[in-house]
Amino acid sequence: MKLSNSFKVIKNNKQLKAGCIMLILLLGTALLAPVISPYNPYALSDDMVVGPSSKYLLGTDGLGRDILSMILYGARTSLTVGFTAAMIAGIIGTLLGGFAGYFGGAIDGVIGEMINIFMMMPTFFLILIVVALFGSGLFNVMVVIGLTTWVGNAKLMRAQAMSLRERTFIKSSESIGESKLTILFKHIIPNGIFPIIANTTMGVSGAILAESSLAFLGLGDPNVISWGQIIQNGKSYLVDGWWICVFSGLVIIFTVITFYLIGDGLNRVLSPKIRNLGKEGRG
Repeated sequence: MKLSNSFKVIKNNKQLKAGCIMLILLLGTALLAPVISPYNPYALSDDMVVGPSSKYLLGTDGLGRDILSMILYGARTSLTVGFTAAMIAGIIGTLLGGFAGYFGGAIDGVIGEMINIFMMMPTFFLILIVVALFGSGLFNVMVVIGLTTWVGNAKLMRAQAMSLRERTFIKSSESIGESKLTILFKHIIPNGIFPIIANTTMGVSGAILAESSLAFLGLGDPNVISWGQIIQNGKSYLVDGWWICVFSGLVIIFTVITFYLIGDGLNRVLSPKIRNLGKEGRG
């Protein structure tokens, strides 16, 4: 898709347009955090649990750290976790779903059972166990979230592959002697990837929520600042220092809505059925 066409698609879709504007704001905040942060987010001071003021726009926490600076730096952590974990889940889900849907037979049976097992497991408690056993470093958190949230992508890709393998162009490729692996990576995955792109985008917000929940429970990486960690530190000051948790929580909500809007917008753009329903509704 040409760049001009991409801008046109974004402009014509309200959800996608709003989500992209919000995402640009988030990415700009994360990238410019060292420049726009008024204080060092790790620096302690004697101004402990000070409310929002001209000196501290969003107040300070129980150790005298500036909440605004912590939120700005926390954006880096949360977005890194979200994008990395969602990418891992997207790649695993796409590959497993593609193999299951196109090859079928025993491969489909084995992967189908794996999907069923992961669907029956309470994902967040599985993440808790793994993080508790192997450590709460940022790398571990990203990998664990990615390895436990691929099921939705796998189901979508499997359905796409099962539909595409019956198409004429796939049968033609098989008849001229192309290998199944070549067909899978050259035709099946590229033509069936669009729902996975939309679902993976929504998965970013799920990964950010999972990391925030882990940090809130004290299982996040203690060496980096994240939004969940700010809330965890502020839960002891809910009465006298409500701003510590509230502002961080609002940023998490803003981020989740951002990726939901982008995912929903992409789904409407990339899904022919939804696109046609929209046109019928306008007609």
